[in-house]
Amino acid sequence: MKTSELKVLLTTFMVWRAMLFFILFVAVLFVPFRTPFLSGGILNHLANPQFWSWSNFDGVHYVSIALKGYRQYQYFFFPLYPILINFVGSMFGETRAAMVGAGLFISHLSFIFAVLGFYKLTLLDHSRKTAFYSIGLLMLFPTSFYFVSVYTESLFLALAVWSFYFARKEKWFTASLLAGLLTATRVVGVAIIPALLIEFLFSYRTKKRKTNVESLYYLLLAPIGILCYMLFLRVITGDFLEFFHNVGIYGDHRTAGIVFLPQVFYRYIFKILPALSWNYFPVVFTTLLELVTALAFVAMAVVSALKMKFSYAIYTILGLLIPTFSGSFSSIPRYVLILFPLFILAGTYLEKAPAFIRVFIVTILTVTLIVALSLFARGYWVS
Repeated sequence: MKTSELKVLLTTFMVWRAMLFFILFVAVLFVPFRTPFLSGGILNHLANPQFWSWSNFDGVHYVSIALKGYRQYQYFFFPLYPILINFVGSMFGETRAAMVGAGLFISHLSFIFAVLGFYKLTLLDHSRKTAFYSIGLLMLFPTSFYFVSVYTESLFLALAVWSFYFARKEKWFTASLLAGLLTATRVVGVAIIPALLIEFLFSYRTKKRKTNVESLYYLLLAPIGILCYMLFLRVITGDFLEFFHNVGIYGDHRTAGIVFLPQVFYRYIFKILPALSWNYFPVVFTTLLELVTALAFVAMAVVSALKMKFSYAIYTILGLLIPTFSGSFSSIPRYVLILFPLFILAGTYLEKAPAFIRVFIVTILTVTLIVALSLFARGYWVS
């Protein structure tokens, strides 16, 4: 990567980050404050919202696990991120503020590495212009602020793109090791296992078997993260799949059984939308964001199966489907952030689109990002 390209990427990151701070600053002035699921408590949030607001909702659980270990109903949250938070935060004291600061540090650093890896990976198949458009779309996506919050999105994306990058370079041990860490970050990390296997078989076939077949054994590292966590859960709770059976506690809209995608769409269109209270904007905004995101990304996933590398398509389709098996699109606007192939796909189309289309898309994404961050920072559930 050229120094000039690195400077552009880092400058873009800093401008984007400054924009998020400004949005939060304005939101504090104009958006009413809600109190549930605040990791620092009401007084801390009121005194320093620019620090504490980035750890709302799931951030509460990650900070709690880092401080006190797992408790009942927290097994849905995989261990790598809170382990890292505890490791970094413990250097500055066993306090909640130290853990939040550690989480923010890890998320920011991870996102920088994710952007650099995303750029290098995209360049293997596309132009620099496409790479920059893809990264721009990722940063302007309505839920992109989760990348710099106390959430796993940035760590997950960094591990995913670099795992694919090293697989494309046939560095199978490194690719598989990163994949193993990925499966210890979130359950959807298992989507990378068949993707890496397909990438290996493609490399073995196209290189006329010059690829060392013994490298296939390295892929056994890929599921090690989730397997270790399942063993831990078996010892602690007596249930290998406690993280899956734990899902139902996060609302009646989720179930520990498996619900297929058509059923989820049916539920939203014919049950949830008609029952919405259109007088309460936050719920209307969140529900519509969930449905529109699901429709758009399912459509793009179908296109990816026809237009993109097979390994990318498999990763994308599984990464999109796994969260919906609980019967809900709740959090789907956040979950799609790690589906980097679809942002590459969107970037290729945006590059070729007329200027007015690009301006329209950027405007819609930016406005939605402003609303989503404003709600999240002030204590409203977004994703």
